[in-house]
Formats: sequence, C-alpha cells, structure tokens
Amino acid sequence: MIILSGIQPSGTLHVGNYFGMMRPAIELQEQGEAYYFIANYHSMTSVFDADERRHNTLGVALDFLACGLDPSKAVFFRQSDVPEVCELTWLLTTLTPMGLLERCHSYKDKLAKGQSPNHGLFSYPVLMASDILIYDSNIVPVGRDQKQHVEVTRDIAIKFNQTYGETFVIPEPQIRDSVAVVPGTDGQKMSKSYGNTIDIFGEEKPQRKTIMRLVMDSRPPEEPKPDADKNIAVQLLRLVAPKPVAADCEERLRAGGLGYGDLKKALFEHYWEYFAEARAKRSELENNLDYVNQVLRDGADKARTRATIVLDRARKNCGLD
Repeated sequence: MIILSGIQPSGTLHVGNYFGMMRPAIELQEQGEAYYFIANYHSMTSVFDADERRHNTLGVALDFLACGLDPSKAVFFRQSDVPEVCELTWLLTTLTPMGLLERCHSYKDKLAKGQSPNHGLFSYPVLMASDILIYDSNIVPVGRDQKQHVEVTRDIAIKFNQTYGETFVIPEPQIRDSVAVVPGTDGQKMSKSYGNTIDIFGEEKPQRKTIMRLVMDSRPPEEPKPDADKNIAVQLLRLVAPKPVAADCEERLRAGGLGYGDLKKALFEHYWEYFAEARAKRSELENNLDYVNQVLRDGADKARTRATIVLDRARKNCGLD
C-alpha cells in the first residue's frame, strides 16, 4: 500500500497543521510505503518571495523530522526535487475538463478570501492529481473538506485510462473523521489565512501571550457554563493534555468556579509540555542541517525512481515515447 501526503511551506506550521495532518501522517508511516512531500510548487500560488519560500521549506522539514517522521520508514522530499511531476501535470491538463476545475471549492474559497486569481490557483488540482498519480498512490489521507481534491484526481485518472489505456492506479481518499477541527484563537478553524494560529515551535513568551488572549465570553468564574464543551481552551486542552485533566477542567467550568484565566494557564502549560521533546529534537536538527538536507536528497532520489517509472508508462501510452 502506497500512502501519499503533502503540506505547503506557506508559513510557520501551527497546532492545527500538527493535529490535522502531521500527526496522522507520522502514524501512517508504520502502515505502508509512505511518500511525504513539501509542496513548494503549490506554495507559488500564494507566496511570491523566494527567500521566504526557502526559509519555510526548511522549516517544514525541521518540523516534520522533529515531530517524529522517520526517514527510514517514509520517503520525505521537496516537491520541486521531482521535476517529473511537472511534465505529468501537462499530460493530465490536456484531458482535464474546464468544468471540473470550475467546480472546485478551494478555488472559490480562496477568491472569496481576497486572493488574486491566477492560472496556477485555478489549475492547482491538476498539479495535485499529478502529485498523487506519479507514485501509484493507493491511499491519500485527507480531511473531509479536502475530499474533493482526491475525487478530482480520480476523475482525471479514469479519463486518462479510458483514453490511453490502463496507466494510473486509481487512488482512494482516507477520510480522517477522527481528527477534530482544531479551533484557532478566535474560535474559527485554525488557519494562517485567518491569523488565529498557535505555533508548534514558537518562543515561550509570545506563545503564552497568544494563548492568554484566547477569545472568551464575559461570564464570571463562579457562573456555571453548561456549554463548556464548546469552549476553545477546552477543545485545545483535549488535544494536548491527559484525558482526565481535560475532563476535569470541562466539568469545573460546567459547575462554576473555574476562571478563564486559570483555564488558559493550564492550557499553556500542557501545550508547552506536549511539544517539549519535539522542541529539543528540532534544536538538535537546526545544528545539523547537513543531515536534514541529506534526508531530503535521499528522499528525492527514491521518489524520482518511482516517478520516472510512472511517467515513462504515461508517455508511452499516449505516444510520447
């Protein structure tokens, strides 16, 4: 079973990235042949500073390795180190219906958020399809809100197979229903585009301030709060604290007597402790960048080996050999 997942280096990774994508991906490296890539081609639709892209790409590599990605169990690489994916994108583009792309939610959502439209943003799903198909991926773990991306990939692959003969493995989405939507500091889904994130590896003082500024209502500590399960701090605490601790805080809110300030302090302490081992590992990696870069080079070599096989198959089937 081949597993494929990627993440954009479009900014500093945050707690939502960790629980939504990184931790599930790291767990899956034990269950099959895993290919995990840093999607720096994709970042070009929203990041237009070369130094920023380089910095973010290295940051993603450090973060993933610090959080437990094992290069002996997963192929880890930069997307741009596998240029074959761009050629396959063109092959797929020639058969991709415009209507299929026009119906994609992600394009409409980005425009609604004020992002300037460009061809890369519009054709983003075709490059994503190439990312998936070029490794003969069987499983693509995604959140329910990203299921459409895999469905588009399946549609494109099926049309290519029907036109040129059996070429691509048809991937299946693995929906991560068990992964809760991680709330940001304002209660919306945690996202860089909303500016409501808590960094995984931020400095202690700024992150403490961020957590202490979590949006709460004005009810005093002694007032019972029957909707305690909807409290942002409680939802985050469930992710980083032992279950009994989170449950106790929730019950104390329901009964009355626990102030929001004390709740936020508890959240910070557990958040800081949860990522303590990863912070230490990341510090080690920052002082050994030769190792990090070698991991990415080795990963790219392995990824290109498989990508070349699939691309050659596609070229032959459509008459480009």
